[in-house]
Amino acid sequence: MAERPDDRPPEIKLDPASLYLEEVFTDRRIGTIRRLTPVKGDGSRDPKREITYLGETQVMSTVGALPISFEIDAATLEEAAQEFGPAAKEAIERTMKELQELRRRAASSIVVPQGGMPELGGGGRGGGKIQIP
Repeated sequence: MAERPDDRPPEIKLDPASLYLEEVFTDRRIGTIRRLTPVKGDGSRDPKREITYLGETQVMSTVGALPISFEIDAATLEEAAQEFGPAAKEAIERTMKELQELRRRAASSIVVPQGGMPELGGGGRGGGKIQIP
């Protein structure tokens, strides 16, 4: 069978104008800070774009460790380290609210039997599988 053009996976390509040098800093206790330094295609620093700091930590949940990633508004590594705690706290609170909303939506979902409703007369077709949307 011939493959149609729309069945092919999309082309995967890096944008040479959007490259960053990534450095990772950690205290080996609470989390990590990633410094993303914009670079040109030849690897030299691109002064037209700002350096970005990203924080990563994890919190324990009933299903195990939950990774939390967040941007840190800082101009230097030292400032990023000082702002790590408040930024992490905000990201954790936002994540917990999102999880509560997902739980609320899942709890209010309507469960629809597959194959329609069974007949109440007792001799009809059997019930289908239960699907959770």
